[in-house]
Amino acid sequence: MDGPGGPVLLRLPKTRVFEDIAPRVLPLPEGGWAALVVESDLAKGARLALYSRAGLLAATDFIGQPHRWLAPLGGADLDGDGALELAYVDRPHLAKTLRVVRYHPGDPHLREVAAQPGLTNHRIGWDFIAGGLRDCGDGPEIVLADGSFSRLVSARLSGATLVLRDLGRWSRSRSEAALRCR
Repeated sequence: MDGPGGPVLLRLPKTRVFEDIAPRVLPLPEGGWAALVVESDLAKGARLALYSRAGLLAATDFIGQPHRWLAPLGGADLDGDGALELAYVDRPHLAKTLRVVRYHPGDPHLREVAAQPGLTNHRIGWDFIAGGLRDCGDGPEIVLADGSFSRLVSARLSGATLVLRDLGRWSRSRSEAALRCR
């Protein structure tokens, strides 16, 4: 993995793989950086994880079933409290649930802050993840699709609640434009 300061070699147990399009390198509140990745286990399914040069910093629990996946959207201080929150869709083809977890330095567990069913960012066969995080000047928000990919939606973290806003009809080009604040 290439990070600020050069490449890092991470080795997983033989029953695990990193399963995503690319790692997302994020600044940490305590300084330094970490890579936000999907780590999948042959027997336990996927989990969201943060890795630094030193190895695993923190992770969610594994989904608990093989062949189950999650699709990350990114990480930022989503509610203005100074902490790093990470957004992902839990099983984008099945559960279609947006989850936001919080990273606390020194805690090996990413703790759930909020969840909202009926949202997704991936279809089987796609070689991309639709949506992500954007900040158009009013703070970061999550952009993704409703569960049927008919509407483009933004979500903001407010306390333990995700506040949704309809952004219009969903299309890949509209989703990509929304990330550029258009």
